[in-house]
Amino acid sequence: MKVGFIGAGRMATTIGRHFVGAGHEVVLSSSRGPEALAGLVADLGLAASAGSRQDAAECDVVILATNWADAPEALKDIDWSGRILVDGTNPHRGEKPDISASGVARSIAALAGRTSSEIVAAMAPGARLVKSISNMPMTWIQDFSPQKPKTVLFVSGDDRDAKALVVDLINSTGLIALDLGSLAEGGAMQQLGGSLSAVELHFVRRIVRE
Repeated sequence: MKVGFIGAGRMATTIGRHFVGAGHEVVLSSSRGPEALAGLVADLGLAASAGSRQDAAECDVVILATNWADAPEALKDIDWSGRILVDGTNPHRGEKPDISASGVARSIAALAGRTSSEIVAAMAPGARLVKSISNMPMTWIQDFSPQKPKTVLFVSGDDRDAKALVVDLINSTGLIALDLGSLAEGGAMQQLGGSLSAVELHFVRRIVRE
């Protein structure tokens, strides 16, 4: 599968490395242009390349991996109709995230009762939007070995087929995708300040009852 990233920060490079290790291709993009990403791409290996936002948007799955404040600019001027877009943002107010309890409360209040992913969906009309990846710090999944912990990444969305594809993509890396349901209900649980935000879970085994 070919995965495009709009954004080339820690999320893109961390998840991108997991995807490359699972045999997928990745395309990184940023506002700095493809030339500025040469070092990052070389570090990820031959299955990685740099391109424009449009190049990233034409991949099988597109991951929005920018700061919340940069999302409107990152998503504009692209025809999102039918494209699978993964919202990997956290709705921190301002350029520098305030992760204090009061800062998180202010960020949530600014959403005015909507989930952050519903707002992102409105920025990318026609996209088959799935919320995932942003429920934990990327420092928690820096083990890229075959023996890495089966860390849980939550997935939410209203398009069943798009969500299933994202689940399969995450599971292919050795990480575990857990479906929380709809964009409104599941998205609220995993977004910034939600009950499952910044909760570290590892899949150990499944009990099958006869």
